[in-house]
Amino acid sequence: MTVFATACLGLLLVLGAALGVVAAMFVGHRTAQAAADLSALAAAGAVGRGEDPCGVAAEVAGRNRGDLTTCEVSGLEVVVTVTVPGPGWLGQTGDLQGQARAGPVTAPQSGHPR
Repeated sequence: MTVFATACLGLLLVLGAALGVVAAMFVGHRTAQAAADLSALAAAGAVGRGEDPCGVAAEVAGRNRGDLTTCEVSGLEVVVTVTVPGPGWLGQTGDLQGQARAGPVTAPQSGHPR
């Protein structure tokens, strides 16, 4: 009976650790996506003010625990990719990324009401 109880506790420990890694990955990805969203919005605002959109996006990404990986400006539209470090638990070593686009609202196509 003691061996069975020890095996069950070991299984629960492994499952708990696996769920912890999954939860940390989810939180990390949400952090990356939130940083990307905020960076894209700030960059689009900078375009409208005549400022450097990629510089503004990098600053906002850094304030949200991320690094600006790419920043593409096309007219008034900005697309950014932000990378945050992964949790680094149980062998997970990759970084997590979020991507976002911001710019003016385009007019609806004819025949397609909003």
